[in-house]
Amino acid sequence: MPFAEATSMPIGLSEVCAKCWKKSCLLVILDITSKLRYKSRIFMATILSVQGKDPQFGENCFIAPNATIVGDVQMGDECSVWFNAVIRGDVHYIKMGNKVNIQDGAIIHCTYLKHPTNIGNNVSIGHNAMVHGCTIHDNVLIGMGSIVMDACVVHSNAIIAAGAVVLEGTIVEAGSIYAGVPAKKVKMVSEDLISGEINRISSNYVKYASWFSEHNDAPVK
Repeated sequence: MPFAEATSMPIGLSEVCAKCWKKSCLLVILDITSKLRYKSRIFMATILSVQGKDPQFGENCFIAPNATIVGDVQMGDECSVWFNAVIRGDVHYIKMGNKVNIQDGAIIHCTYLKHPTNIGNNVSIGHNAMVHGCTIHDNVLIGMGSIVMDACVVHSNAIIAAGAVVLEGTIVEAGSIYAGVPAKKVKMVSEDLISGEINRISSNYVKYASWFSEHNDAPVK
C-alpha cells in the first residue's frame, strides 16, 4: 500500500489494511507517522563494534541521534558528537580527551595501520570539518569546513581558520592561526581569542549538550 494512501486512511490501531491485510505493516506506518506528527526522533545514533573493538565513552557525554561512532574510539568526559557527525575508528584508533565537541557533519578518521588520530582536551571541531590521521593538542579550534590531513600536528592554543586545508605533515605552531589553501600561518593568537573563542566555544558546547539530555544516545554506564 502506498505510504501517502495509508497515512490518510481514517483507521484505528486495531484495524487492518483492507488491501494487503497485514496488520504489522500498518502498525509500523502508523507508528512512524505518529512520531513525525509529534516531532519525536525516529533515528538512533550508530554505535558499532569493529574487529572486536567498541567505542568507549567518558562521563557526561552527548551523542546526537544519527551521529555515527564505530570501532576503536576512546572519548573523555563532557564530549559531544553532534548531528550527522562521523567518528570512524575502523582502520586505526581515535582518541580524544575531555571537553571535545565534534560539530554537525564533521568527520574524524585515520589511515590504516599508519596514522591514528589523537585529539587533546578542550578542542572544538567545527561544522563539516575533516580531521584525518593527525594529532591535535589541547585548547584548539578547528574551523568550519576545514581539513587537517595525515601526520599533521596542531599544537596547543592554535586556530585553524574556516575552510583552511592543512596539508599532510604540516606542523602548526602553538598559539598561531593558520588559514588558506594550503594553510599558512597568518598571525599569532591573542589572549582574548584564547579565552573568547577557544575556551568559550568548548565550554558552550557542554552547555548546549545539556539541552538535549532527553535525546542523548550515549550508552548509559
